[in-house]
Amino acid sequence: MTVKTVETGNAEETFALGRRIGEQASAGEVYTLVGDLGVGKTVFTQGMAKGLGIEDTVNSPTFTILQVYGEGRLPFYHFDVYRIGDVGEMDEIGYEEYFYGDGVCMVEWADLIEEILPEHYFRITICKDLSKGMDFRKISMEERHRI
Repeated sequence: MTVKTVETGNAEETFALGRRIGEQASAGEVYTLVGDLGVGKTVFTQGMAKGLGIEDTVNSPTFTILQVYGEGRLPFYHFDVYRIGDVGEMDEIGYEEYFYGDGVCMVEWADLIEEILPEHYFRITICKDLSKGMDFRKISMEERHRI
């Protein structure tokens, strides 16, 4: 398992990293985002959406759990599972249609539903280091294969 780590110094760099990943994303891929509140998960996701060619405003779907964007080069399914009380709520949304569909999935707070993630996914972890500045972020990405 190889982990690639990138450091960003501001929100624009975090957005740009997400955009580069979105430009390279392929249909059927699932990306997960893990990190504390306020680390830039939504900024990263907005960049990824832009890389997929999505022009709509992308906000965190905290209260709706899922936002679907269909106007890019691939459909983009943005989950925020922060408020999921039970993983069974994902069945009600029909998550499998999205995880195994023809678009790209981004799942914020994915550690809360780890048991239903597909066998293959990309885990992105965003961390702050205040000793390096308020806007510094360490972003790690690893490809995961569950057995």
